[in-house]
Amino acid sequence: MNRIAVIDFETTGISPGMGDRATEVAIVITEGDRIVDRYQSLMNAGVHIPGFITQLTGITNAMVQAAPPAATVMVDAARFVGEVPMVAHNASFDRRFWQAELALCGQPALQPFACTVLLSRRLYPEAPSHKLGSLVDRFGLPRTGQAHRALADAEMATELLHRMRHDLRTRHGVADPDHGYLMGLQRCTKAAVAKLLARPAAPRGSRPR
Repeated sequence: MNRIAVIDFETTGISPGMGDRATEVAIVITEGDRIVDRYQSLMNAGVHIPGFITQLTGITNAMVQAAPPAATVMVDAARFVGEVPMVAHNASFDRRFWQAELALCGQPALQPFACTVLLSRRLYPEAPSHKLGSLVDRFGLPRTGQAHRALADAEMATELLHRMRHDLRTRHGVADPDHGYLMGLQRCTKAAVAKLLARPAAPRGSRPR
């Protein structure tokens, strides 16, 4: 089953190593190019949300105070994802919070992460910006809600992922651009991308080297 879990966090800052915590998580499960399930929840980590974060996201201290405890949400989120590999836009950010929040509640975080920022830089080097909103507008992809809220951003990242997989199939002849292929592509140096994409379509289950 070729499923991918696309995740987005809203947080109090940029680094769990500096004491920042998640305030909202959303996960979209996609199978092929079809969304098959969603999970979204605010979470109460017992920390104060700075005013500038509230201005950016619209998430207030009152909203998270009324939300379930962060540990409860993360256990549910981990159960929802299971062993499905993950994708995020600027994945290093979301991966850090996924790992840190799960560690706080004693849960493993073993899922590999592919990054739609890195992939967009490989596939669309001519794009003037690789920000999520800019790429969504560039390709005319749907916006399903307010930017900087977790579910809307996860859904937009999913639509971008679908566009990338479509382009890999139709423009580059990659028969099955699954998560393993995406991981290989994002690790490929920029100088080697053109050579990689010019290769004949590889058999199912093979990976770029």
